[in-house]
Amino acid sequence: MILHIDMDAFFAAIEQRDNPTLKNKPVIISGNSKRSVVATASYEARKFGIHSAMPVFQAKQKCSHIIIVPGNMKKYQTISKKIMEIISHFSPLMEQVSIDEAYVDIKGCERLFGSPEKIGQAIKKMIWNELSLTCSVGIAPVKFLAKIASDMNKPDGLTLIEPSRMKNFICSLPIQKVAGIGKSAMKQMRLLQIKTLGDINTYSLPILTQKFGKLGQRLLDLSNGLDASEVQTNYRRKSISSEITLAKDIFDFETIKQMILGRSQSVGRQLRKKKFVCENVFIKLKFSDFSYITRRKKLDAPICSSSAIFNEALSLYKKIQLKKRIRLVGVGVTALKDKSTPVQMQLLPDLDKPKEQWESVDTAVDLISEKFGCDIIKKASLNKRFKP
Repeated sequence: MILHIDMDAFFAAIEQRDNPTLKNKPVIISGNSKRSVVATASYEARKFGIHSAMPVFQAKQKCSHIIIVPGNMKKYQTISKKIMEIISHFSPLMEQVSIDEAYVDIKGCERLFGSPEKIGQAIKKMIWNELSLTCSVGIAPVKFLAKIASDMNKPDGLTLIEPSRMKNFICSLPIQKVAGIGKSAMKQMRLLQIKTLGDINTYSLPILTQKFGKLGQRLLDLSNGLDASEVQTNYRRKSISSEITLAKDIFDFETIKQMILGRSQSVGRQLRKKKFVCENVFIKLKFSDFSYITRRKKLDAPICSSSAIFNEALSLYKKIQLKKRIRLVGVGVTALKDKSTPVQMQLLPDLDKPKEQWESVDTAVDLISEKFGCDIIKKASLNKRFKP
């Protein structure tokens, strides 16, 4: 059996815990600008229809007495580490998948801690006793069902899907609850009159592949209770990104270039701090009408230099024909590898890009910034004060 532990309104719950005046009140973690978005909403705020990624001005429209609290990521990361230490006490087979959730394979742990349900209750109790925070736990024979189960009785819930109940559960599970089902896939689902995951079994693999591509095979597997994904103890971040919501919609090239530079600097610092290199770079642009696009590029060789990330991100941006003003700019990297991992050497290295030199400069800047603060040294162009 596999457990999925998901903290309840994590950031907001921490702030409510640390500030008793916030308890039982609608709280969101965000900036106070109209351009900011909600990072986390307390359950009191969610009753008004407020959710993560919602613009703050919309949250204020839904709840005039909403309380906005600025986030403290260092505090949240410290508490996250303590939570993962608690969870790992029950099984060494733990996979942290975000700052506030993890999977646990409890194979062979029943002799020490009892039934899966008792283990789930023990984890909840220990997190509460040590950190005064609640979590919801889903327990199932496979990962994808464990995650769905953890969301069924929030907050402070525990849902167990026993092997004998799995088939009936799948047959009645709304198809939109399955991860990976986007808007376009849902259109096809409606055309095919697929309402539950069990309905997938009424179609053959060739038809599912024709309609959903690679997702078709996975959907057929899941509809039969098959999920080959295991709890990965050597969890590694899949991406690093940084984005900024602007104080006003922009269109001019130089200002957008400046924003891309700032985000590239942030991503590069995080990449080097983790001792990673990346093989893909992407940018994200959100427009004034809240639509957005992403563009990505696979690199010829891994990089971790902020300047190299900026050059690739800017190159992606230059290929976009802007028709609308931009409200958000994001830069990110994927396909992360340890910096020490051997890589294929380029047959004809680009002599115009002294990569090692820039990485040495970035490393020196990182050390100075860590000691004296991020604003002590920066690119000259970033001294142009464009307030987000």
